[in-house]
Amino acid sequence: MSIKKISGCIGCGTCVKSCPTDVIRLSPKDGKAYIAYPEDCQICHLCRMYCPVDAITIEPEKSIPVMISWG
Repeated sequence: MSIKKISGCIGCGTCVKSCPTDVIRLSPKDGKAYIAYPEDCQICHLCRMYCPVDAITIEPEKSIPVMISWG
């Protein structure tokens, strides 16, 4: 299951460098970004924010729910 969709990637590698959990890779085949470890993504949005061509979309149904403490 993909946490992010990457379409229109230009292969600059900015998303790879900005990812704190190291889940994005550049394909050796075509040089485009892909999510190598979707289960480890923390959905921090850094890859989306730093992408110079807005190629990354965060799927809403995978967003982290807001935690509320009653404690």
